[in-house]
Amino acid sequence: MNDPATIRRLYGRSQGHRLRKGQSELVEATLPALSVPDTGPLDARTLFGEDRPLQLEIGFGAGEHLAAQATTDPATGFIGCEPFLNGVVGALSHIRDGALTNVRLHMGDALDVIERLPDASLDRVYLLHPDPWRKARHAKRRMVNNGPLDAIAAKLKRGAEFRLGTDDPTYCRWAMMVMNTRADFVWQAQRPRDFLERPADWPETRYERKARRQGREVWYFRYLRV
Repeated sequence: MNDPATIRRLYGRSQGHRLRKGQSELVEATLPALSVPDTGPLDARTLFGEDRPLQLEIGFGAGEHLAAQATTDPATGFIGCEPFLNGVVGALSHIRDGALTNVRLHMGDALDVIERLPDASLDRVYLLHPDPWRKARHAKRRMVNNGPLDAIAAKLKRGAEFRLGTDDPTYCRWAMMVMNTRADFVWQAQRPRDFLERPADWPETRYERKARRQGREVWYFRYLRV
């Protein structure tokens, strides 16, 4: 098994455009109360003060999918991990506007959080439109690699779901190749259209809309932990 602790830098830059005053104030006033603790073991009680189902999104972008899932399922605790500060600001805005109390955020590497959760503690993990790292020499940085997947598999409950979405053909082929070698995940597609049609409970992200506008296909993968 690959050690996921040795596989880092699975994302690119951490900040884009400069924050406006209101955005900076939102980060300063709201993020500390919603942040995942920096150290120590994590579980639902630590994060939300009570036992509840947990789901985790790796790289939540601007947070629209994370917020939509949290709104639909208020009894579940959602953990969002995103290294990009401007994305965290977007998520904070959605959380504020939706008065959401069931979301916790980590601005950094998702594996730092995943590794601290108990085994078999997650009901679902989302990896939507990850950085494709298109160059062959960067392939080891992709989240869909055996090291990160070993960590994800360990934390998912039996029968829990791993969702992967991408609009990048290289990443699509890579993901299919890697996932098809694993015995701990079973692909749920029963017919070709199953990974071409977005499930009803899979809220659209801005990355999907952008891909569609630019004429690119989007692929939706659903795997069960077995």
